[in-house]
Amino acid sequence: MTEPTTFSVALVNETATAQLMADLALLVGPGDAITLTGDLGAGKTTAARAMIRYLAGDETLEVPSPTFTLVQGYELSLFPVMHADLYRVEDERELEEIGLSPLPEASLVLIEWPERAPSAMPKDRIDIALTHRPALGSSARAADITGYGKGAARVARLKALREFLDASSYIGATRKRMDGDASTRSYARLMRNDGVVILMNFPQRPDGTAIYNGKSYSAAVHLAENVKPFVAIDEGLRAQGISAPAIHHFDLDHGFLITEDFGSEGVTEGNPPRPIAERYEAATDVLAVLHGKTLPDTLPLADQSYPIPVFDTEALLIEIGLMPEWYLPDRNAPLGDKARAEFFAMWRELLKKPLAAPKTWIIRDYHSPNLIWLADRTGIERVGVIDFQDTVLGPQSYDVVSLLQDARIDVPESLELTLLSRYIKARRADDASFDPAGFAELYAIMSAQRNTRLLGTFARLNRRDGKPHYLRHQPRIWTYLQRSLAHPALAHLRDWYLANVPLPQGTTQASP
Repeated sequence: MTEPTTFSVALVNETATAQLMADLALLVGPGDAITLTGDLGAGKTTAARAMIRYLAGDETLEVPSPTFTLVQGYELSLFPVMHADLYRVEDERELEEIGLSPLPEASLVLIEWPERAPSAMPKDRIDIALTHRPALGSSARAADITGYGKGAARVARLKALREFLDASSYIGATRKRMDGDASTRSYARLMRNDGVVILMNFPQRPDGTAIYNGKSYSAAVHLAENVKPFVAIDEGLRAQGISAPAIHHFDLDHGFLITEDFGSEGVTEGNPPRPIAERYEAATDVLAVLHGKTLPDTLPLADQSYPIPVFDTEALLIEIGLMPEWYLPDRNAPLGDKARAEFFAMWRELLKKPLAAPKTWIIRDYHSPNLIWLADRTGIERVGVIDFQDTVLGPQSYDVVSLLQDARIDVPESLELTLLSRYIKARRADDASFDPAGFAELYAIMSAQRNTRLLGTFARLNRRDGKPHYLRHQPRIWTYLQRSLAHPALAHLRDWYLANVPLPQGTTQASP
């Protein structure tokens, strides 16, 4: 059994309480339970209110004490939060009536007065015991934070985070929640009088169990499982003249970074968002410049080195395998052994050309959510790149597909072709031997690979990770997939898909 982990924090005022709860909010999520103990007036509701407002991104959100309602629910964009006060509970059986027994797995639960129902409290939890500290001031408190069971690791990480913020002189900064991504990373803006920076929490964590030849999914397809690749690639991109954020402070062992804040001006506009042509042109130029360079395959990292992984055949096949593994069962069309063998045999053959082509750094998710427009810079430096820790060595066409067939917004086919021509023209101007027709074929193959994988990825994010909003992108992915399958080199694959792969839910017909 895991031993409880405890550390203490002096909270001189409500601002310090809010900072502590914001730090803890970076590390918790649905299914976690936080209990708050202390005498009347010790600050339990104040602490709970601070966390809920931080998670909501609304400092004025009304968060009443649930003393009389017992439970107050909040449907936040991140995940639901339940705030309970058990002071008036006389029998633990009442918890079932108010939805706290068993605790809801899909919500973060904050419980005041847990001692009213001690045997009903989960073994895996974080307890915050608050006590008055009048010697430090009338509003001062001490918080003794203890992690039980799985909560022990969270508390140890909270302690490490607080030490990192203290050592980098940001412990007193104002925290503001930032939207995350599909990963386990979380982010906050840290604001001081001298400016704003980004705090990244990048826990060491594999994606999935070891079911791919004894490896997790992330290890098998070379996704970063810790912060080290981010730091190495960041410096590598900056050395090539690409605008990646400067890293001000880092803790490689725990996975904490404080980086430059590029702001939030993107490369799209409108609702629904659509590409801003000038900005997409600059983003295309970034790739053309990068792909024209001879790039190293190993980068320095602190006092060591980081070899960039090669995007090999097995990794690419495991990626596209997400489609039969997750998407097809969702569409009630699981593959039989013969069809599955045909699928992988076709792909193994198709991938030979792109894998034999010249290799470059594949940033991998080089698309609108990860591109920030830096209007005060010039040329390709106007494009800020913020997500690159999964960089691998592979075919140049991959990132061009990522940008021009954006998984999250509609890129009109006319704009896609215009930008593809722009990229090819820039490459030919730099290298007269560049083959436009050959690149177009590689573009179609990697488009089919990427969009096949995304159909499965979004199905998995829904079913495994409880993120159904990604399903809305599947019809768009299908449209891109149809474009790439129209290439003559993919005729055999197109016939197989038409016979075996149903349209995504919500798609009325396949694109011509």
